[in-house]
Amino acid sequence: MVDDNFGELERELGLFLRRAHASSSRLAREVHPDLEPAAYELMALVASTPDMRGSDLAAYIGVGRGTMSRQLTRLTGLGLLARRPDPDDFRGQLLSLTDAGVAQLQAAQASRRAYLHGALDDWTPEEIDELTRQLGRLNRAMSAVGQLGLRAVADDGHESAALPDAG
Repeated sequence: MVDDNFGELERELGLFLRRAHASSSRLAREVHPDLEPAAYELMALVASTPDMRGSDLAAYIGVGRGTMSRQLTRLTGLGLLARRPDPDDFRGQLLSLTDAGVAQLQAAQASRRAYLHGALDDWTPEEIDELTRQLGRLNRAMSAVGQLGLRAVADDGHESAALPDAG
């Protein structure tokens, strides 16, 4: 019975993730035609946490420093991100969005919110609040499992695959 619940959950999450990826791709193109979907989220994180270090951003997202460096270089090259030396650590760089990056991000966020408003038009505010709480709970649980590595031990003592931390 529990496996049936998880099978349905897996199908629904899979569909949700595919649709979210398609939406992120569209939003990234709205920011800049050459922007990768993951870069939209990076820009949103940098905007919400000014002067974040690239290494901290990589750790938060759950990717390697090399991957993060390539993504940040791309955003810098597109004129959307600025980097300056960290005065407390000569090896580090502090990140911020350029004026163009802020403008493009705000336009994409407005588009994303309009999309969500349309998708959840017939939901009550209480239903939206509950979805938000449950998604936050799921994200925290997935992050905790991800911190254990790609494999975790299930309650019954058998090893089971765990989803990697997506941030």
